[in-house]
Amino acid sequence: MTHDESPPHPFTPKLEFAFTVAIELTPPIWVEPSSQGATRAGVWAASGSFEGPRIKGRVLPMSGGDFPLVRPNGVIDFDARYFLEADDGTPIYLQSRGYRWAEGDAMDKMARNEPVEPHEYYMRVSPKFDVPEGPHDWLAKHIFIGVAEKIPKANRIHYFMVL
Repeated sequence: MTHDESPPHPFTPKLEFAFTVAIELTPPIWVEPSSQGATRAGVWAASGSFEGPRIKGRVLPMSGGDFPLVRPNGVIDFDARYFLEADDGTPIYLQSRGYRWAEGDAMDKMARNEPVEPHEYYMRVSPKFDVPEGPHDWLAKHIFIGVAEKIPKANRIHYFMVL
């Protein structure tokens, strides 16, 4: 360690990969401008799947979606709510808030459903899960961070459990 480096903070959280959700989205419905002075959209969860070391299953089609607010500065403020179903039949309600923004032309490319590289934008979410007691109740007992990946007409969200 050089003299410029400080030791890690003793409470620095550790992360453990939980699962990735791959979700196909419907075309958006736009409210432009909304009564809040920005642009609002509605995008539904058409289909998808999720998988990780401890759990896997599917996104329940049309069980909810995302209702993002596009701020005047271009930042997208997400508010997503939909259901997952684990392979054992357990229903899981997912509610997620987050932000997407970029500099340069990456936001325009994503709006046109063109591919962009992960380093070209910031897309992070903070989810909460509601799940019945049982084998998957660990989802409702931990904090998670999602690093989202925007792909044309879809999202992949990689969720990490904060230990």
